[in-house]
Amino acid sequence: MVRRVATFATCNLNQWAMDFKGNLERIKRSITLARQKGARYRVGPELEVPGYGCEDHFTELDTVEHSWECVRELIEEEYTKDMVIDVGLPVIHAGVRYNCRVFLLNRKVLLIRPKRYLANDGNYREGRYFSQWENPGVTEEFQLPSLIRAVTGQRVCPLGDAALLFNDTSVASETCEELFTPDAPHIRLALSGIEVISNGSGSHHQLRKLDKRLDLIMNATGKCGGVYLYANQRGCDGGRLYFDGCACVAVNGQMVAQGKQFCMEDVEVVSASVDLDEIVSLRCAVSSVRDQAAHCRGPEKIMVDFDLCAAEFRYISPPISTRFHAPEEEMVYGPACWLWDYLRRSGASGYLLPLSGGADSSSTAAIVGCMCQLVVEAITCGNELVEADARRVGQYGPGEIIDDPVELASRIFVTVYLGTVNSSEETRSRSERLAKQIGAWHLDVKIDTIVSAVSTFFATFTGKTPRFRVQGGTSAENLALQNIQARLRMVVSFLFAQLLPWVRGRDGFLLVLGSANVDEGLRGYLTKYDCSSADINPIGGISKQDIRRLLKWGAKNLGFGVLAEVEGATPTAELEPLADGQIAQTDEQDMGMTYEELSIFGRLRKIYRCGPVSMMRHLLHRWSETHSPAAIAEKVKHFFRCYAINRHKATTLTPAYHAENYSPDDNRFDHRQFLYNVRWPWQFDRVDELAKSE
Repeated sequence: MVRRVATFATCNLNQWAMDFKGNLERIKRSITLARQKGARYRVGPELEVPGYGCEDHFTELDTVEHSWECVRELIEEEYTKDMVIDVGLPVIHAGVRYNCRVFLLNRKVLLIRPKRYLANDGNYREGRYFSQWENPGVTEEFQLPSLIRAVTGQRVCPLGDAALLFNDTSVASETCEELFTPDAPHIRLALSGIEVISNGSGSHHQLRKLDKRLDLIMNATGKCGGVYLYANQRGCDGGRLYFDGCACVAVNGQMVAQGKQFCMEDVEVVSASVDLDEIVSLRCAVSSVRDQAAHCRGPEKIMVDFDLCAAEFRYISPPISTRFHAPEEEMVYGPACWLWDYLRRSGASGYLLPLSGGADSSSTAAIVGCMCQLVVEAITCGNELVEADARRVGQYGPGEIIDDPVELASRIFVTVYLGTVNSSEETRSRSERLAKQIGAWHLDVKIDTIVSAVSTFFATFTGKTPRFRVQGGTSAENLALQNIQARLRMVVSFLFAQLLPWVRGRDGFLLVLGSANVDEGLRGYLTKYDCSSADINPIGGISKQDIRRLLKWGAKNLGFGVLAEVEGATPTAELEPLADGQIAQTDEQDMGMTYEELSIFGRLRKIYRCGPVSMMRHLLHRWSETHSPAAIAEKVKHFFRCYAINRHKATTLTPAYHAENYSPDDNRFDHRQFLYNVRWPWQFDRVDELAKSE
């Protein structure tokens, strides 16, 4: 008997929300590459035609119309010739908008499969735009738009929960979130005899998340056998998320092909040749699988007169080991790729960073330096698109070679040390030396004159001159004087970002980078409208503990040795006067808690959904050997008091790369009020009762 060997292709695409022209070109490129690899089935990411991140644009009929226009072009230009194209787009049926997979072959629409389970937590709001398909195993007739009828000759096609039955195998799909559900569709599909399951996904990067996703993919075929094709977006599609690719193919619980997680490539096609008879062999060998499959009712089958298996001999793709990045690599490569996408698509000519020489701004600088390294590496490997973008952004002349990341950084990255009399020589020196190692165009700017001017202005009109605490001033005076420095740094940063290209004889403008970490955003340990107020922030989703790991890794692996000095220094805002030339102010002293404690509070508040009382109960066990119940109660109350007082700052946080699941991002992820009763009277009484009862 002739073995059934089929070649399947999946892909990572760097789609951009509402960029129909660019998205369609990337889809076409992926189909062409899949065809070159001998594939007869190609699956792409979720909602790949308009882009996953369209959000409220999905409510516009234009978005649906333009998506169908792109499908028409795929059909007209013969991209569906002798290849099944599994593409994602929004579809309106009977007055309901669905998130759908559309299967195309030889100028026909074979099936439209709506998503059955929507993602509605964390960063996802699919239920705001779409409804889920509520009729498992059932299809209805869908009246195709007139522009599709004109090129297919079809009036209707099936829409619903169905599988495609080819001459030599069967294929069905699930979409993104459905893989993660307890009763995932792939289980019923496999038991009903479906051999190939595709998943067009829109899954974002989050630190330490990839292993869970790949485990679910391999487990999807591990128990029941089968082929699992996973496609994903990769890149910044216009928002805070970085979609991290890793398109892959799994067979009978083993990975046989895996794409990259972080990469400058806009299109990456991953393919594998699979012996489908191995699936039958595995399923027949396990009695429990046979018994459950014998009475499993599957979805409706759509007959397709087409062979997915190749007539010629094909080598079978062997199992491979799954590849994972270390968390430190994820913290650098993900934001670096996100920054490059943002820069090249924004029309800006570079980034400007207020570089204090501290941990947060130094880690941001290192990420930009890594971005330049990745760009040059991609150009060296022959990536023409990256080279074209780098030439435009870096304003290279004809014939100028882009082969040095330090030289590239000197064109597109400006760092500014905004020092005052309260700044130390240590931070000034670290800032200058780090900028030199990266290649940034660096300025050492003293802002004492404008700080003094604002203080004098206030004194002129009020007759009062505020003083620092060490000079006998009140807490209000002390805080106000710190905030003057912090906010003026923001004003100066945006001024320089707008005019420095002109000063240097270059075109365009610079985007200002923020560098407040996720813990400081949660605690509110930042000045509203200071240097945390920027255009974008690559570390706003990374904890302080992880920032330190990033610095250690970067010093060793990026060639920026100064980062090791930064990691070893005590974090300080340097906004209060020095004591005998030495730093007298530290972040942890100001906050009244350590960064380690703050990370714990953040995870308990968001990930474990703890209010003050449940957090107290948790920590009574966790810290029983190191803290008294009374001390734990004070720490819990102090955190929630500070959180409540400062929550309003979360409403103005700079759009930041999403990396942690306890991000306080008020706009997209962490939806809570910003006016609290900061005394928490009922909750804190319960906390005190718990402390006394121990």
